[in-house]
Order: sequence, then C-alpha cells, then structure tokens
Amino acid sequence: MTAPAELSPTLQLACDLIRRPSVTPVDADCQTQMMNRLGAVGFQLEPMRFEDVDNFWATHGTQDGPVLCFAGHTDVVPTGPVQQWQHEPFEALIDADGMLCGRGAADMKGSLASMVIACERFVQDYPDHRGKVAFLITSDEEGPAHHGTKAVVERLKARNERLDWCIVGEPSSTTLLGDVVKNGRRGSLGAKLTVRGKQGHVAYPHLARNPIHLAAPALAELAAEHWDEGNAFFPPTSFQISNLNSGTGATNVVPGDLTALFNFRFSTESTVEGLQQRVAAILDKHQLEWSIDWALSGLPFLTEPGELLDAVSSSIQAVTGRETRPSTSGGTSDGRFIATMGTQVVELGPVNATIHQVDERILASDLDLLTEIYYQTLVRLLA
Repeated sequence: MTAPAELSPTLQLACDLIRRPSVTPVDADCQTQMMNRLGAVGFQLEPMRFEDVDNFWATHGTQDGPVLCFAGHTDVVPTGPVQQWQHEPFEALIDADGMLCGRGAADMKGSLASMVIACERFVQDYPDHRGKVAFLITSDEEGPAHHGTKAVVERLKARNERLDWCIVGEPSSTTLLGDVVKNGRRGSLGAKLTVRGKQGHVAYPHLARNPIHLAAPALAELAAEHWDEGNAFFPPTSFQISNLNSGTGATNVVPGDLTALFNFRFSTESTVEGLQQRVAAILDKHQLEWSIDWALSGLPFLTEPGELLDAVSSSIQAVTGRETRPSTSGGTSDGRFIATMGTQVVELGPVNATIHQVDERILASDLDLLTEIYYQTLVRLLA
C-alpha cells in the first residue's frame, strides 16, 4: 500500500470515497465530501433529496454560454461474499501491481474523484471561463433509479435549465484507458407476459388447456424474429427471454397459466410502440389468451460526432496517444435520462473489466490520466 501522503490528489479522494460503504441507496456522506470540495472553489451547491435518495446539483459560471455537466453516482453494488475478496472491499488500497482495489474503484468512485479534481483545477485556472460547469450526482444509479438522476432531470426541466454537453463517468474503457467512449446506449424494454390455459389432470388432457404447449410456438417465433437491421451506430435489436414459470410443482397437474419475462435491447431503428405491436400480432397469430405488463427502462440515445465527442477524443489522444472508438454497446446508464434534455452525452471512465465483480480494481495511475483528460476537455470546450 502506498502511503497516503505519496498519493496524488485524485487518488487520495478516490480512496476516501471507496472507504465509504455506500451501497444503494446509501450515500455514506460521499456527496458531502464532494460538495465540500466543490463549494470551496466557488460552486453553487443544491442538495436534492427525493424519498431515500441523496442527489446534488452544483454549478460554476454564468448562464451566458454552453453548459458542460459531469454526471455520476456515489452508490455501489453489494460486495458479494466478503471472504472471497483478496482485500477488504471498502479498504481502498493500492497493491504491489499498482492496482487500486475496492468496491467502486471502477464503477464509479474513481471517475468521481477525477471529475472533482479536474474541475477544481479548471475553475482556479480559468475563473472567468465561458458558460457553466455543472455536476449531477446521485446515489440511486445501481438501484431502481426512480429518485435519482431521473428525478433531478425532471426538476431541471421544470426550471428550464439547459444542459448542452454531459460526460458520465461510467467505466467505458475495455482494455486501456480511453480506448472506448460510449456515445449512446440501446433502449431497454422489459415485459411480463401471462398466457392463460386451463388447469386439469394430466390423464384427462381433453379437459384442460396446457399454457406451456400453447405458448411454446409463439415464444419460439418471438425468439427467432428479426426485429431490425440496426444501423451504423447500433447493432440489431435483440430479444431475450429471461424467465419462464408455470405449474404447481406436481407432475400430474396441467398448469393453469404461464408467465414469461423477456427484454428488448433496441436500437433507434425500432420504437416502443412498434415492438409492442409486433409482439401482440405474434401472440394473436397463435390464438393465445394473453396479457402483458410492459416496463420501459430507457429509450435509446445517440450523440453523433460533434463538439463534445471531438473534444473528448482530442483530449484522450493528447493525454494517452490513443485513438478512441465510439460505441453504443453495453447496458443502460443514467445518460438515458440526461439525453431527454436534448443534451449531447458521452460516457468516459476507467477500464470496466472488473465492475460488479469480487476484487473490483483498476490501474491506479489511470485515474491521474483520466483527471487530465477531463481537464483538457473542459479547456477545449469552456476556456
């Protein structure tokens, strides 16, 4: 373990945040620590607590000019079996290989530390910068996400706040820092399908209707359906059944109904309404008695090449010498809520190889590089 005094300001702050066990939706005063740092360099602070979720909005600058927002979350997923970790998950240490170890190192307390240190330096170097630097931080990204970024965005919209550009600190890199940035995400549409049959004795099938037998051809057709071709930015829309449940547990009873959980990860080539209509048509084609509950987690969004992506790519090139690759792969993020404000959104953070795993870790030196990338992006856009 490197002595604390030998650590850079970014790593000192990252370790402090990791040592706070902020499992969703608990914040464990991570946001207080961040706000104290930002307030000390002149940011206007606005805590926003909704239900049991802590959030904050902080700004520096004026309304005249563009707004660049840094967004992220202080909450982390549970550790899993602590005894399987090589080190205590909230100890936050740097091992002999130079890896910063601890829950949240990659997802995403390392990014938060880099954001804060980069912005401290920027507003001190450019106190009269154009436009506004903002922070939108939540403790409800890894959970239901109802009272976090989504709720803050709704309040900002009601106040007619503007966000031109946003950098979300999600761990976007795959092998080396900055090799990938996310410039969009697929939409996520989930559903619970119920197919009704008629319960009865297996010895008298003519007196029953087996929903498993009835639903199987329709489910097979849904799984084989080609939903769209995708496009230059998105792969084709995918459909996956994640759970099937039916029966009483007895071998001699025909079940009365079947439930299936499934999910679409969809591109901008498909719409929610279109997917719902096509599913209904297939179910009706098979003459099923069915009902369905839909749950939209987020719409797809895309940031095409422009000022934000150019500034981020140029900063990565200047700091690391690497060409970055824009990507829309992976799951959802809070960027889906921010994009509804008409904001250009990219995600840029550490290597994501160990996120949500036992022994989460990143290369400690990457955080200082990430700080410099964030700083140079600020300079390119707002200096």
